[in-house]
Amino acid sequence: MPNSTKEQVESFLNYLHTKLNIFSIVFDQRDKNRQTLADLEISYNQRIDFIKSMKPEDYIDGPNKDTNDTTRPDYWVFGIKVKEKDIYVKINLGYSNKPVICISFHIAEFPLEFPFK
Repeated sequence: MPNSTKEQVESFLNYLHTKLNIFSIVFDQRDKNRQTLADLEISYNQRIDFIKSMKPEDYIDGPNKDTNDTTRPDYWVFGIKVKEKDIYVKINLGYSNKPVICISFHIAEFPLEFPFK
């Protein structure tokens, strides 16, 4: 059972897209995030375009508290297809008047389940 309704996910994505256009995005520089860009031969800007294309049907989970950094805003999880691979995207809206934060953007390590598909 999802943590959010489809309407709540739509609202989050609308806010996310608006904020991306104003403040952009920062990506955690984790090895598996960098490796995914290399493996799929996608650029930084292409990665942003994929995030901007996320729809409510791509929702997996959230909002959730970040247990690694409790000062961060709640994160949401989505799954998207990039070059026939399932990509796991963990993202939050960032702090007020600051960029969006993408914690994870990597090839999924387990099957993704989509409550709205």
